[in-house]
Amino acid sequence: MPTQQKFLETLAGHKTEKIPFWFMRQAGRYLPEYRTLRAQKGGFLEMAMDPSAACEITMQPIRRFGMDAAIIFSDILVIPMALGQDLRFETGEGPKLGALDINALSYSSFSRLDPVYEALEKTRTALKTEGFEQTALIGFAGAPWTVATYMVEGGSSKDFHKTRLMAYQDPQAFADLIDILIESTAAYLINQIKAGAQALQIFDSWAGALDAQSFNRWVIQPTCKIVELIRAEYPHVPIIGFPKGAGYNALKYAQNTGITALGLDAQIPTDWAARALQPLMPVQGNLDPFILLAGGDALVMATERIINDLKDTPFIFNLGHGIHKDTPVEHVEQLVKIIRES
Repeated sequence: MPTQQKFLETLAGHKTEKIPFWFMRQAGRYLPEYRTLRAQKGGFLEMAMDPSAACEITMQPIRRFGMDAAIIFSDILVIPMALGQDLRFETGEGPKLGALDINALSYSSFSRLDPVYEALEKTRTALKTEGFEQTALIGFAGAPWTVATYMVEGGSSKDFHKTRLMAYQDPQAFADLIDILIESTAAYLINQIKAGAQALQIFDSWAGALDAQSFNRWVIQPTCKIVELIRAEYPHVPIIGFPKGAGYNALKYAQNTGITALGLDAQIPTDWAARALQPLMPVQGNLDPFILLAGGDALVMATERIINDLKDTPFIFNLGHGIHKDTPVEHVEQLVKIIRES
């Protein structure tokens, strides 16, 4: 079976002879070819919004490792940028966003996302011309809750103090922000499909910051609305949901969002996932990126355990979060070999 069919067939709920795989942040700083291009092109955002550079970066791990899916090189914070909030990336500090004025957010600058769509088109062409027709192309976006945390906090946060207070103290204003993000994120993902994405992933990286009731209000409900909007236009495009840190809330997320498949973080027990989650849908995950960073026997044992726990029903191998920037390329090669030989 061609590998594109292996990835997409797994998302369709069919068990394949070999386990498909790709890795979050598979295109990034651990690759020497990425570092070379970044030195030539400048900052992260400049590369992400340069269609040729974004295509090249997306293709780099595919050429090197032959994953079953490529994920377009971009960032979850292009949505607030397109809505008019100032965005910049500072070396060693991560993203910085300007002061948030919900009333000033506007779709008038949404054409700023056009380079992402062009990058998807270029990548579909590159996959075909370079002999990787079997490799599927994934588009993605951040979930409303996670993107909202950056917009309210002005960048990264350890405890999401401002965002959680806003959600509790001024729930109507926060709901207004979430509604804007639902509409804009759905439109962005639909346009990614039009540009060539064959599957989508919704990253809710900070879902674990919420209590159970807030998780339902700010994670499950918005994700469900986005899925409904996408399915109204593209009912058969698979959607992977990744609510990092959800814990046992992952079960309710799987049951109530309408997603096609569930991404598991490294903290989800794979034996529980096999019992509680895989009967509902395909799962994806969930190697700890620090085990990949460590390599050696720890990598072998952890990878084999995950595969043994999850291989009997539809399963895509991935990490529980993105590849760490200091990961040796040889460790990724080791991991790919273990998966292919399983």
